[in-house]
Amino acid sequence: MKLSVVVPFYNVRAYAPDALRSLAANARSDFEFILVDDGSTDGTSELLESWGRDRPRVRLIRHERNRGISATRNTGMAEVGGRYLTFLDGDDWFAPGYLPRLLDAIEGFGCDFVRTDHVRCTGSSREIHRAPEARRDEVLSPRESILPADRSTMVDYPYSWAGIYHRRLLDGGLLHFDEDLHTAEDRPWIWRLHRHAGTYAVTGLRGVFYRRAVATSLTQIGDVRQLDFVPAFDRLLKELAEDPEAELLLPKAVRTYLAVMVHHRRNADRLQRGVARTMRTLCADALRRLPQDHLDEAVAAMDSDRAATIRRLRGGLTAVVAR
Repeated sequence: MKLSVVVPFYNVRAYAPDALRSLAANARSDFEFILVDDGSTDGTSELLESWGRDRPRVRLIRHERNRGISATRNTGMAEVGGRYLTFLDGDDWFAPGYLPRLLDAIEGFGCDFVRTDHVRCTGSSREIHRAPEARRDEVLSPRESILPADRSTMVDYPYSWAGIYHRRLLDGGLLHFDEDLHTAEDRPWIWRLHRHAGTYAVTGLRGVFYRRAVATSLTQIGDVRQLDFVPAFDRLLKELAEDPEAELLLPKAVRTYLAVMVHHRRNADRLQRGVARTMRTLCADALRRLPQDHLDEAVAAMDSDRAATIRRLRGGLTAVVAR
């Protein structure tokens, strides 16, 4: 088996046919599709059973209860038989013939993983999003693509489905996701990958289509799981503290943490009642835990609006400390 494709599904009955058609348009005798239904209740599971019943090299696994995207991907990865693997979310899709080209890319480079651009789809609009690495179609060091701290880099492009990975990364424990994180699970994941893998490449393939604003997506629901970016980045910083180049990499991690914090604060009106207040408390606590010298430097480098947002969140420290 050359390639395994892990596809998690959860209550995406309206969108799953697009994903399944795209898998059929990429099928090959040495490809396998591992479909993991995460306890869907909207008919998604029945659709998957019907689609995969008479298809070779399709495996369907079902969680009896909803466990989240991290656990669902991990369940799929436990069944991988291919030399390489990639991901697709159940509400997204591949262009016809994309997977063979993706496989050709990683075999041609002979590296640990390859990252690609993707197409972002909102309603009927389409927008190309490029991986933030200017050096294309050459083998690179993943660690050297973490910096500089003041620009968007590959650790700011955490989408697991925008790439392909050699089996040795899975066997080495670098591809598993933290199952207690329901959102932002890809943030510590992408940093581990870039800190520990040996080689990678970026290529301009644009055959994965990412659907935004799906009603069942956690990004649209706005419950307390949206706040998992705080433990996700706390975990990232804890792991980074053990890195021999921690002081070199820490400014980048702090800046990214603050940028994500600002993003969530600006979108607080999408959160359920009471969740925004909890977020302010969690952010204030997080800012207190950050190394203050790096925090001050990061805020000083921000534009005035974002810096003001962090200062307001930081101003909540008095109440947090006093409680």
